[in-house]
Amino acid sequence: MKRLAVYCGSATPADPRYMELAREVGATLAAEGIGVVYGGGRLGLMGAVAGSALLKGGEVIGVIPEALVSAEVANYDCDLTIVSDMHERKAAFTRMADGFLILPGGVGTMDELWEAVSWAQLGYHAKPIGVLNAFGFYDHLLAFNRHMAEVGFVRTQHTGLIMSEHELDLLLERMRAHEPVHPIFKMRSDEL
Repeated sequence: MKRLAVYCGSATPADPRYMELAREVGATLAAEGIGVVYGGGRLGLMGAVAGSALLKGGEVIGVIPEALVSAEVANYDCDLTIVSDMHERKAAFTRMADGFLILPGGVGTMDELWEAVSWAQLGYHAKPIGVLNAFGFYDHLLAFNRHMAEVGFVRTQHTGLIMSEHELDLLLERMRAHEPVHPIFKMRSDEL
């Protein structure tokens, strides 16, 4: 994994553990020679990941839509690409990264996570998707994902698409060992 798309919040929660986590992730990725592809802003967790990676000499590529350049305080310290909209932004993340690392975040982070999962199921990419479930932040989301599989809305061969760990080193290890799944685009009608 040369680069990971890091999806996380642009907000700064009151609990300081989240910002510290983001700084640790940025520093760790830089130390391991893994570039960061992220939302291109200076604020919140995303800004902390990028700033920490840059301080450690890591590669940081920001992708930000024109409309958010001023709203998210665009980070011109990184290799910044300004795109026309969110669709182009997410396509760029997928194109430039070798996998997806999801930290705590809100609605935008959920949008990015579920698109990465959906595209992997379909076969638009075969990249690892790792959820860093720090502080149990994603416990309910992971339980809901299991529920969708139990009911039958997630195919058996796709239940392992979301890898989750509480520790970054364990998650990166699993992501490096990722084996692509059999995507929907390659399934016969009787497999669907």
